[in-house]
Amino acid sequence: MRPSDGRLRPVCTRCGRTTYLDPRLAVAVVIEQDGLILLGLRGEGTREPGKWSFPAGFVDRGERVESAAIREIREETRIEIDELVLLDLRSSDGEATVLAVYAAVGFRGEPSAGDDLTEVGWFDPDDPPDLAFAHDPGIIETWRSWRETGRLRGKA
Repeated sequence: MRPSDGRLRPVCTRCGRTTYLDPRLAVAVVIEQDGLILLGLRGEGTREPGKWSFPAGFVDRGERVESAAIREIREETRIEIDELVLLDLRSSDGEATVLAVYAAVGFRGEPSAGDDLTEVGWFDPDDPPDLAFAHDPGIIETWRSWRETGRLRGKA
């Protein structure tokens, strides 16, 4: 480790080249039907198994972020998304993952659990089940604000 660009970063001991540890990009999608939101019960081998969260997953290198969101929804819920709206980009100090949060505008099919989920269900956003991640309630609030006003609020 050696200082580089104001931070301690790994440096190759042979050539002296600095290694930049880039963040990982993930996507999550809020899917709504009749005022209820679709959540998935996380299975074994995932972070926070046995808790509920939005269908989500990682973006593959070279993949469009929107394409990753559509792919993850297909893999985890077996439905097809018609359109996506970017709601939020979430990151926090010390966390290696940046989360792009979308809202689905229309979908086709009947949701069923696939991939990393063991169950899916529709929930009242005012009374969600045991949520997996600290950012999940904030995602619900951002989605609710967008749904009620049609606008996205800026954050600093």
